[in-house]
Amino acid sequence: MSRMGGAETEAFARLYMVPGMQHCGGGTGPDSFGQAGAEVNDARHHVGLALEQWVEKGIAPNAVVATKFQGSDPAKGAKMTRPLCPYPQIAKYKGKGDTNDAGISCAWPRTDEPQRLR
Repeated sequence: MSRMGGAETEAFARLYMVPGMQHCGGGTGPDSFGQAGAEVNDARHHVGLALEQWVEKGIAPNAVVATKFQGSDPAKGAKMTRPLCPYPQIAKYKGKGDTNDAGISCAWPRTDEPQRLR
């Protein structure tokens, strides 16, 4: 990145952190985003389809929505959703709305806050 610059690198590589997910799944945070045969058919909620859309159509994902299901069972419904944001952006509460769903969006961290992986 230091050689090419952020904008050039972002054209072909992005890092999406998954806060609260343990190694490969589980944990307190949303851990389902289309991996492991999940039954999701849109690029907004399926990381594989988002990658396919980026490669084949040139549409890079701004965020992928991850879901935490009640009891880890999709049939029981979603407990919460969060956007997985391209680093260094972070998922941030907008100040209104549901903190477990639409009230969260990707945002650039404030420059006066200490920078760390979240």
